[in-house]
Amino acid sequence: MTTTLTAATSAPTAPWTRLARARFAMEVRQLFRDRQQVTFTFAFPMLMMIIFGSVFSGNIAGGVSFRQYFLAGMIASGVVYSAFQNLAIVVPLERDDGTLKRLRGTPTPRSVYFAGKLGVVVVVYVAQVTLLLLLAHVMFHVPIPTEPARWVTFAWVSVLGLSSCTLLGLAFSTLPRSAKSAPAVVTPIVLILQFTSGVYFNFSTLPTWMQKFASIFPLKWLTQGMRSVFLPPRMALHEPSGSWQHPATAIVLLIWTVIGAVWAVRSFRWQRRGED
Repeated sequence: MTTTLTAATSAPTAPWTRLARARFAMEVRQLFRDRQQVTFTFAFPMLMMIIFGSVFSGNIAGGVSFRQYFLAGMIASGVVYSAFQNLAIVVPLERDDGTLKRLRGTPTPRSVYFAGKLGVVVVVYVAQVTLLLLLAHVMFHVPIPTEPARWVTFAWVSVLGLSSCTLLGLAFSTLPRSAKSAPAVVTPIVLILQFTSGVYFNFSTLPTWMQKFASIFPLKWLTQGMRSVFLPPRMALHEPSGSWQHPATAIVLLIWTVIGAVWAVRSFRWQRRGED
């Protein structure tokens, strides 16, 4: 524990909000001290945008550039990167090095730990989106939406996506047998979902079985929701359903939020296997 968190937790009557702020500040400092994590978290999405935006410069259906289509997919992937993948890898590391065990032994409410993680997830996501928008607009001249209604859609899709992926990340963090094996377990899952959910390819051109497979998981709906924000309204006709399916997007993400919450509550572990 850092000095800040120790000072905040030394008084059992300290307000929950003060403890949560201290935990959040500590999590942010830890993030930016880890150069490898910072590089992957922020540089990787931008690098992918540069590579795919440079290689695929043509238009897809409806006269929309691939770069504009890909931007929506990368922003949706940012939800998965910052929430699910990050937590599913970092939490096992903190479990193995004893951080969670020590935290459990303090009078600090356990919810403070989760609040700190959620705060970092939001910060990382906002930073990723900002950088991607700036890069896409400045380097590739991708238009940025100006209609308030689109940004309202962006807000609720982001909130539901972050909620579901954060809870799923916490729940999934119990599956890797060790911190070393976590990236090997988590990363292939994320890659498979990206390739089948319309991030790297036009979703309507994927095989039907692949579309049905992707429709089970949140990323397909996140990507479709982001397309409704960053693509012209006419592009809805090029979706397999012929519409943006906003109600279905909200329902699926809410269902996965509930699944993630139940799974996390029932399975989250504060100690390594065999120490419980």
